[in-house]
This record gives sequence, C-alpha cells and structure tokens, in this order.
Amino acid sequence: MAVRFSLLGPVRVTVEGVALAGIAPRHRAVLAHLLLNAGRVISMEKLIDAVWGVDRPETARSQVHAAITALRRALRAAGVEGVVETRPGGYVAVPGPGRLDVQEFTDLVTAGRFRDALDLWHGDALADVTAHYAPAARALLEDRRLAAVERLMQAEVDAGRHAAVLDELAGHVAAHPLRERLVGLLMVALHRGGRQADALAAARSYRTTLAEEQGLDPGQAFLDLERTVLTEAAGPEPAAASSFLPYDLPDFTGRATELDRLLTGHPIVTIDGMAGIGKTTLAVHAAHRLADRFPDGRLFVDLRANTPGLDPLPAAAALETLLRQLGVTDIPTTEAERSARWRTELARRRVVAVLDNAADGAHVRPLISADGAGSLLLVTSRRRLVDLDGAHALSVDVLPHDDAAALFDGIVGARAADDPAAVRDVLERCGYLPLAIRICAARLQHRPRWSVADLAGRLRLAQLATSERSVAAAFTVSYEQLTADEQRMFRLLGLAPGRDIEPDAAAALAGVSPLEAEDLLESLLDAHMVVQHEPRRYALHDLLREHARTLATDDDAPMRLLVHYLHRSRSAVNVLFPHSVPQPELPAPDPPVRAITDPVEAVGWLDAERGNIIETVTHGPRICVGLLATALRPYLDRQAHHDDALTLHTTALHRSRALGDPVVEGRALADLAWTHWRRGDYRQAEEFAREALAILEDGHARSLALNALGNVAWRRRDSAAAERCLKEALDLTRIAGDRSREGFVLGDLGMILDQLDRHDEARRHLDLALALHRREGNPLGEARVQNQLGSVLRHQGRAEEAVDRHRRAAGLYRSMGNSSDESSALNGLGEALLALGDADGAVRRFAEALDLAETAGNRPERARAHDGLARASHDDRHADAAARLYADLGVPSLLENSTTASASVAAAQAHSTANPAHGGSG
Repeated sequence: MAVRFSLLGPVRVTVEGVALAGIAPRHRAVLAHLLLNAGRVISMEKLIDAVWGVDRPETARSQVHAAITALRRALRAAGVEGVVETRPGGYVAVPGPGRLDVQEFTDLVTAGRFRDALDLWHGDALADVTAHYAPAARALLEDRRLAAVERLMQAEVDAGRHAAVLDELAGHVAAHPLRERLVGLLMVALHRGGRQADALAAARSYRTTLAEEQGLDPGQAFLDLERTVLTEAAGPEPAAASSFLPYDLPDFTGRATELDRLLTGHPIVTIDGMAGIGKTTLAVHAAHRLADRFPDGRLFVDLRANTPGLDPLPAAAALETLLRQLGVTDIPTTEAERSARWRTELARRRVVAVLDNAADGAHVRPLISADGAGSLLLVTSRRRLVDLDGAHALSVDVLPHDDAAALFDGIVGARAADDPAAVRDVLERCGYLPLAIRICAARLQHRPRWSVADLAGRLRLAQLATSERSVAAAFTVSYEQLTADEQRMFRLLGLAPGRDIEPDAAAALAGVSPLEAEDLLESLLDAHMVVQHEPRRYALHDLLREHARTLATDDDAPMRLLVHYLHRSRSAVNVLFPHSVPQPELPAPDPPVRAITDPVEAVGWLDAERGNIIETVTHGPRICVGLLATALRPYLDRQAHHDDALTLHTTALHRSRALGDPVVEGRALADLAWTHWRRGDYRQAEEFAREALAILEDGHARSLALNALGNVAWRRRDSAAAERCLKEALDLTRIAGDRSREGFVLGDLGMILDQLDRHDEARRHLDLALALHRREGNPLGEARVQNQLGSVLRHQGRAEEAVDRHRRAAGLYRSMGNSSDESSALNGLGEALLALGDADGAVRRFAEALDLAETAGNRPERARAHDGLARASHDDRHADAAARLYADLGVPSLLENSTTASASVAAAQAHSTANPAHGGSG
C-alpha cells in the first residue's frame, strides 16, 4: 500500500494518493513531532512541552492521548497499521522506508540529486502546524532546503550552465538577500554572462543590506570575488576542472583492445600486470581521453605499493590527497570519516580518478565508492584485484610485436625500417615491455651513429656480462651512455625518499647549483630515465628507482636533502606564522638555500613538498628530525594536517629516544600532546603531556605541554587543575619572552576563570591577550580571543555584545579559510542568540556550525552544535547525538544540564550562568 507522510509543506498523510481525512490540526502537530523524531521514543512530558511549551493547559495530557487515539483510528481505517506505537516511556513513529518526505529529502541531497530533493517541497515546512516546537523546526528545515539550493546552484554554475539558472538564482537571492553564498553565485553567473555592472550592483546591494540589518561586513571570500569581478572586464568562461593527472604521452602507441574496454563505461576498472608493462601509462592515457566526460575533476594518487624504500601509502593519506584535489580543505580525522566524505563527494560529482599502484583489494577498498555512478575509478596494481566488488578487471600483457615495433619506430625513425631483424632482436631483449623499449629507443635516438644492430649488440653484451634480462639490461645500456654527472644524479635520485623532486631539492641532493640540477634532470628526462608528472617536478619509475638504488653510494646525499628541507621549511613557516617558530641553530646547507619571502610561494611550497618531507623524515637520516618537527609544527597544526603531524612528531620521539636526546624527546612529547588535543583525543593528550613535563626543561615546550594538559582538564570541568596548569604555562611564556604563545595561554586561562564564575578577571586576561595578538599581527590569535570574549560577555548577561564578538571571530576565521574554528565561533553566536530569545536565529547558526564541524572532523564542536540544536529546536535526536559525542570524548556535556529537548528557551533568556559554555579555543 502506497502510504506517504509529508512535512515539507502542509502536514499530510496520503494513502494511494488520497489525503487521509479525520486528522485535526492538533493531531497533525503531534504526528509531525513524532515523525520529525521517527524511530525515537518520545515521552508524554516531551510531547506536551513540544506542543505547548510553558503555556500548557491542564488538559494537555488528555489532549495528547486523544490525538494519538484519533491518529491510530484514522490510519487503521485506511488500512495502515503500526505507524504510531506505544513503547515503555512514551510513543514512537515508525513510518517505514520510503514513506517520509523529510528522510527522502536527506537521502537525495546526500546522493547529490538536489533538484529531485527540492521537488519534494510544497511550501513552508510544517505550514499548517502552530505548535510551540514548529518555528524552530521549520527554521531548521528551511536552512537545510537553502543549503540544498546553494549546492544545486553551485553545481549548475560550475558546469557552465550559469545562463540557464540566472533567473532562478536571482529569485533565490530576492527571497534571501542575506545568503552570502547565493549572492556570490549570482555575481559569478552575471559576470560570466558579460554583465559586470549587474554583478557589482548585486554585490553593493548585499553589502548595504548586511550592514543595515546585521551591522556586518562581507567575508573575505566575498571580497575576493567582488575584486575579481571588478578587475576583469569581460565575463570569463567557466573554469576548467582541476586536473592532477600526469602528462599524457604524445606518442602513446597500441593498446587499442584495452582502450576499447576502458572506454565502455564501467565505473570501476582495475588494471593489473607485471612491472614495466605500462599500466599507469594506459590508465593516464585513458583518463585524458575521457576527460570531457568528467567535468568535475581529473584526479591521481600514487598508492606506491611497490615503490622501493617506501611503505605503501595508507588509505587515510590517499583519501586526504583525493579530497584536497577536489578542493576540500577541512579533512576529517579518521579513515572511516574520510572514506564517507569521499563517497559523499563522488555522489554529487563526475570525476575520473587514477588510483595507481595498489597493493591489493584491502588497500584500495576505502577509496572505492558504489555511490559514484557518474564517476570513473581506474585502479592499477601488479596483482589482480579479484576481491573488489563491482570492479571490471583488465589484465595487461606485454605489447604485441606490431605495437612494440610501432612504438620503437616512432621514436627511432628511419633506422628502424632499415633493419627489421635487429628491431625484433631489440624488442625481444626488452621483453616487449614498453618501459624498456622507450628507454632503449631514446638512447638510440640520441646516438645518430649507432645502428639498431649496434643497440642489439650492446644489449646482448649487457645481458651476458651481468646475467640481466630485458628491463635491467635496457637500464644498464642507457645508464652507460649518460655523462658522469648525469649518472651521478640518476644514482642519487634513487636515495631521495619522496615521490618526486624539484630542482632546488635535487641541487641539495647532488651538492650542485639549482641551474645545474635542472639541466641534469632535463637530460635524464630526454633519456626517459625520469618522468615528469607536472612542470619542474621529476620522478623515477619504481623499476628505475630500484636500479638507481643498487648503484648509489653517496651516503651524505640524504643528509644534504634533509638539511635543505629544514632550511626551506623554516623559511616558509616564518613567512606564514611569524613569531611561532623557535630559532635554534641549524646545520649549514650545501649548496646555500634560497629563502622564501612571499606567502603565496610559502604555502605552495609547503603543500607541494609536505609529503616528500614526511617521507624523508621517515625513511631518511636519523638526525635533525626534531629540528624539522619544530619548524613545521605551526603549519601542520594550523592547516589541520594532523595525520602528518602525528607521523612527524612520533618519528622525532622514536629517533630522540634511540639517540638519547631528552631535549628533543620532551619537545616531541609536548607536540604530540597538543596534536592529540587538537584531534579531541584527550586521554592520549594527557598521557603525552605528563610524559613531557617529567623530562622537559625548555620553557617553550613545557608551556605547550602545560597548555594541552590545562585544556584537557578544562574539557573535563576540572577548573582548579586547569587554572594551575595554565598559570604555570603563562609564567614560562613570559620568562621566555614568547609573546605569541603568551597571548594564546592568556586566552585559554581567561576561559578557565570564566568557568569559575570569575568573569571580570577573565575579561582582563582576554583583553590583554587581544592586545598582544594585535601587536604581534596575529589574526588567528585575535579571532580566538574575540570568540572567547563572546562567551565571557554572554555569561555576564551582555548577550548583544557577545553576538558582535562571535561574528567578528567567525569573519576572521572565514577569511583565513579556517572552517574548523569558524564552527566554534558560530556555536558561540548561536548560544548568544539563544540567550536573547532568538531561537530561529540560533538554530540557523548551530546548523551552520554543525555542517562545518562535521566537514572538519571537529568532534567537540559537533557535540556543542548538537547540544545547541537540542535546546533551540527541542529535538531529542540532537540531544542524543550530543550525549554520544561527549561520551566518546570522555568529557561532561559542555552545557551540562541543557542537553535535553525539554530545556526551555525561557531558561536561556534568564542569562543563567550556572553552566558555563565552551569558549571555542579550538
């Protein structure tokens, strides 16, 4: 029987398309609340509170009983049983799968089917319900609808359909003039249509409305967009999808049968075959051929299952790479969360992704999504991946003779046609492997006096002299024809642990100038001894890397490379985070390292080299790791690269213990304590902090460990212990003259004092922290203190001033692209609005905070957002979600007695300070 429960408009129950009669307005209010909490038992008291709030009539209980009876009678008369059930403790709605429009809306949005989801709406949600809970619930559902509208409009604009949706966009903006994302999309659509003046007019209108109604300025992203529109006279074409694919070979030859199978439309294809067979080349070529079918991105990640000297790339790290290539900046913490986010992104995009060099099915399974029906995943492996459900397997063999000969002839030219017998001999000695054929053909191309027979003879001698076959013999012949300097560079590249290398790093590896290094790398590229995935970055094929490693002897080269990374890292981080890096003396670099002075270059270099640096730390020299960890800590921490931070600081810890260096050991323990605190792993944070304090003498590192320990105590509501830790940390920062660290500790101490109801004292600490951060030019510190001040002001009964502080903090975080901490500011804003009695506004802010916190994997702020939504919208689902998260974190509720759906807005209006709130120190 086709039964449908509709809440996205007037509340209706339809059976076989016919509206169910006999349901009065009060009955609809009770039914809608139960359906909003479908599957969850709602007590009689909570139902009464939801329907009437504090103004409940004396007959409320009997009215609820009557409503339940009437609902069951009407449903039973239509042949529908078991929808509203009585359970111990209350009532529960069990609508059944596919019957509730709210759930279908959520599922369609998750799948990226935004238009289908929005088609479910028929006016305002709960349009004919006047119960107490309705306004907050309606506002929450409306915010979800607008978020889906924004995602739909973004997808249409990104796909180049800006003209088709222009009128639709304008209508949405007219209805919601303060939705910054919608206004920005309207500006982009107008601009791309050549209507620059109209785009700027839309920006001015938004600015004016925002200032008049909320007293705010637009965020940094909006300002950047406005500047782009202003400086570009003509509407640009839609931006091309980002491509992270390696270069396609211009002379790709053969594989017609394999290509036909790849182009037939299977969403997941595994390509297996032996080393050197050309799996990656085939996958990359196919991805380039198919690029037009996938407008939302062309992705590539090397899973390095067979890369000599390196461990396979963990699935969590691969997922981070793929998400960042999609433009996701706030990466969840765990592999499971990242995998879920990856599946969500694929469900709403059309991308082609090459997952190269997988170890086995288990290695790549977290990267596979059955939901990404519009995308193509190409997986290469030396093993056949028979255990990947839904994958189409393609095994690649050596090249057929005709394809191999065509590849060789295309590189060599006329000489190949003169001696087909010698060509066959060369191909046989290369084992018909594309890699070996390319290397030998390239060597012959650069030796005009050689005949093909000469090349065949040299291959024969190499095989006889070394008992090498096919690929190895080809490597030997090609290597012998390099100059002495080129041979040395090739050998040293085998010692570089990273995936690729740029000329400055290669210069350090070889002890030559960057210009010399680039010339040598280009010569190796011409000889097909290295490959180039992107400009000025060079890499070795796995087989060539292994060959280079067997020839390498320069033990000092890895140390030169590590020192290069150390100096460049400190230089880049000093540009981005001045005053944040201790400046111990570093080993002298050879050759000298070019300093980084531009912030854009600093970010670009750190993002490009982060993986190579981590691999060099993990697999390279066993010294200087502590110095590199200290240099990179601010960047890894503030850009939320917490996985890499754990790898780096854990390696520093193990190396320091092996070398008997307690100074580096203590600093690594302090860094690990802080990193685990940032991840919400408070037990580990406390353990590492206590270990650090037991051995540390350095004031800077002790203050960091004490700060982490104090923050853990604060989360656990042990305010006295938190105050002791933070006061000691404050003394240490002042003794060391570390003004930046002092500002952060002062802010956190202010929040502890606020928790102890010493609000005036807390305010003095925060005012001083704000002055320090402004003097140091530290916008991150300023945003943090503004957010903390908002909480203190709210507890002092000054909620209107708190709103202003939280909005300033949110704007600063947004301008820095710091979505994780922006969620803290939005939660604070929601709490301040709730204290002012603006439940609808609070719901919107808590919902925004929840979205950001879920994206960033910020568990404390997720709990806080659920907590706020439970109070503002009287929704038990949020209360339960908050309780579960707090239990997982091992801390009490941050608003201890408020995480119940029955907590009233009236209580919030009384500005109670009995349960201090989290200040968002992040």
